[in-house]
Amino acid sequence: MDRRTAFTKILKPKQKKTTNTTVVFGGLEPYEGPWAFAQVSHLLSRTTFSPTKATIQEALAQGLDATIIQLFSATLEPAPPIYYDTELDPNVPMGETWVDAPLQEDVNLTPNRRRSLRAWTMKLINEEGISVREKLSLFWVNHFAIQGVNDMRVSYQYISLIKQHVWGNFRQLIKDMTINHAMLRFLNGNTNRVGSPNENYAREVLELYTIGKGPIAGPGDYTYYTEDDVVEMARIFTGWRTRGYNTQNPDIFPGSFFQPGRHDTGDKQLSHRFDNVVVSNMGADEYSHLIDIIFGKDEVARHICRQLYQWFVYYKIDDLTEEMVIEPLAQLLIENDYELKPILETLFRSTHFFDMLNVGPMIKSPLSFVIGVVKENNMPFSDNWRQEWATYNHLYTRVRNMGMDYYAVPQVAGWKAYYQTPLFYRNWINSTSLQLRSEFASRLANNGYAFMGERYKLDHLAFIATLENPLDPNEMIAEIVQLMLPQPLHESQLAALKELLIPGLPDFEWTVGYNEHLDNPDDEDLKAAVNNKLKAFFSGLFSMAEYQLS
Repeated sequence: MDRRTAFTKILKPKQKKTTNTTVVFGGLEPYEGPWAFAQVSHLLSRTTFSPTKATIQEALAQGLDATIIQLFSATLEPAPPIYYDTELDPNVPMGETWVDAPLQEDVNLTPNRRRSLRAWTMKLINEEGISVREKLSLFWVNHFAIQGVNDMRVSYQYISLIKQHVWGNFRQLIKDMTINHAMLRFLNGNTNRVGSPNENYAREVLELYTIGKGPIAGPGDYTYYTEDDVVEMARIFTGWRTRGYNTQNPDIFPGSFFQPGRHDTGDKQLSHRFDNVVVSNMGADEYSHLIDIIFGKDEVARHICRQLYQWFVYYKIDDLTEEMVIEPLAQLLIENDYELKPILETLFRSTHFFDMLNVGPMIKSPLSFVIGVVKENNMPFSDNWRQEWATYNHLYTRVRNMGMDYYAVPQVAGWKAYYQTPLFYRNWINSTSLQLRSEFASRLANNGYAFMGERYKLDHLAFIATLENPLDPNEMIAEIVQLMLPQPLHESQLAALKELLIPGLPDFEWTVGYNEHLDNPDDEDLKAAVNNKLKAFFSGLFSMAEYQLS
C-alpha cells in the first residue's frame, strides 16, 4: 500500500478512486483554503530542508504569496568555501577560499578541500531560511549525477553552475552543463572526437536530462528519439575538451575549451523524431544549436515537469495528475521559454499542492533527516568558527554513511529513491540505514558527538523554552508533534510519548519539576532531572516511523 492510500484510510477525505490509485483532487488553480500551521509546514517541508518554529511563524504572518516570493528571493551567490581544519596550503591562509588556487606539488590538498566543500554545503543547507535554493540544488545534483571528481575546484564549478541556474532557464542550464568540466570528464565528453565518437553524453542528455526515454516504438526507436539520433548527436558534441584537472600550474585553471581539429565537421542527419533535421558544421556553437533542436519538442517540458512533481509533491503520477497538473505545467514552461521559476511558483501556489493526501507521504532522504533533526531542534553550534565547520563536515559524513553522498551520486540516473519503481523513497530505508538514523538521532538527543575538544548535541531546555506552554506536558508534546511530524498522532501515540517524559507520573510532576528548574537555573541536579526526561522523550519521538516522513 502506498502512502497516499494509507492516508486515505486514516483521513477519509471526500474523494474518488480509480481501479489502481487514490485520486488527489485539484489542479493548478490557485489555492484559496486556510493559511494555517499545517499548510505552512507542508510548503516549507517540501521547499526547504525542514522548517523551524521561527520560519513557520514568519511565513504564517506574511501569507502565502509573500512566502512564495521569499522562497525565490536569494539572488546572490553564496560566499565560497574556505579552509578551516589544517594549515597546509602555502598560498591560501586559514579562513580564506581555495576555489581559485592551484594545487601543490609536495602537499596533498584534496582532503582538506573536500572537507571544506562538504562543510560549506551543509552550512548553506542549515542556514537556508525560507529559500528553495538548496532543495532545488539537490534536485539538480540528482538530475546531473556526477561522481569521481578529485579536484575540488572542478566540483565547486559544478555546484556553482547549478546554483547560478537553480530556478533560471532550463535550456541554458543544459547548454552550460554540456560543456561543464565535471560533466565532460564524467561522461567522457572530453575524449569525444571525430573518427572516435563517444556516445555517453548524447545518450544521457536524451534519456535522462531532457526528453526522456519513452515506450519502445520499434527497433532502436524510443518514441522520442532513436539510436541513430544518439550516434549523430555524439558527432555533434565532438571537439570539447578539459584542462587544468589537478594541475599545480598557477597559470592554468580548470575549465573546458573547444578544439576545432577534434570536431566532426560533416553533416549530421537526425531521425524523423527530430523532423529529419540536418545539422551542418557550426564549430563551437553546434552543441548549443542541437540543444535548441531538442527543446523544440514539447516532451522535454513534460519530462522535466514530471521530475519536479515527483521531487516536490509525490512519486506517483496517475492519468488525472498528468491531465490536470503535468500537461498545463509543461505548457506554462514552454510559454515561458523554459524559465523554471514561473512553473515552480504556480505549482507551490496550487490547490493540488496543498491537497491533504500530498501532506506527509514522502520518506525523508538521509540529508533531510539529519539536517531536520538539527534544524527543528535549533541545535547550537560552537562559537569557534573552525569547530562549527568541522561539525558541518561531521554531519555530512553521517548523511554519506546513510547512503547519500552529495558529491558522489552512485548512478548516472541519480539516487534510486528518485527513479526506481516500485519502491522510490522507500529505497532510503533498510536495516542498515534505519539503524544509522536511529543511532544518530538518539545520540544527538543524549550525549552528542565529541571531537576537536568540544561536543555538539541538542539543547532540549533551550528548545522547549521557545514553546508556547512548556509547563503543561500535554500542550508541550502537542506543539512538538505539530512542529516535527507531518500528520497528527493518535491519542494512544501521544500518551506513549508522555509516558516517556513522565513514566507513570501525574502531569503536575512535570510542571513542578520544570518550574523548580526555572526558579533555580544554576542548580545542576534540577537541570539534569528535567533534561533526562527530555532526552527520553526526544529519543522516543525520533524513533517513531512518523518522524521518517515529510
